[in-house]
Amino acid sequence: MARGDLTDEQWAVLEPLLPRGKKAGRPVIWTRRQLIDGIRFRVRTGIPWRDVPEQYGPWGRAYDLFRRWQRDGTWQRIFTALQAQAEAKDLITWDLNVDSTVCRAHQHAAGARKRGTCKRNHPVVSSPSRATTGWDAPAVG
Repeated sequence: MARGDLTDEQWAVLEPLLPRGKKAGRPVIWTRRQLIDGIRFRVRTGIPWRDVPEQYGPWGRAYDLFRRWQRDGTWQRIFTALQAQAEAKDLITWDLNVDSTVCRAHQHAAGARKRGTCKRNHPVVSSPSRATTGWDAPAVG
C-alpha cells in the first residue's frame, strides 16, 4: 500500500457505497480498490492517465472506471452518501461566509470615450447651406 492509498478503515466505509457489478464474468484481475487508488493517485498528482503506476492496474481500465462512474453520477452519489455520514456524526462544521467586497471598474472599462473621438473636435454643422458649401469655401455675394 502506497502512502496516499486508502486505509482499511477508509475502504470499509467506502466499499458498501460502490455499485455492484451487473454481470458475472471472468475473474477480476485488478480489484476495485486498486483501480480506485489509481484514480485517486491520478487526481491527487495531476499526471496524465498513461503515467498512472502499474501497481494500480492498467491506466485504461482506471480511466474507463472513472469516466463510467462520472457519466452515470456514481461519484456524486458516493460523495453525497459520505457527506451525509459525516454530517450524522457531526464531523462537518457548516460556516456561512458572505463576501460584501465591492470591485469597481476603471472608467475605461465602463465605455468611456477613447482619446480623439470626442465630439468637440469635430466641426458643428448648424445650417444645411454651410454643410453643402463647406468651411473653407469663400463667401459668395
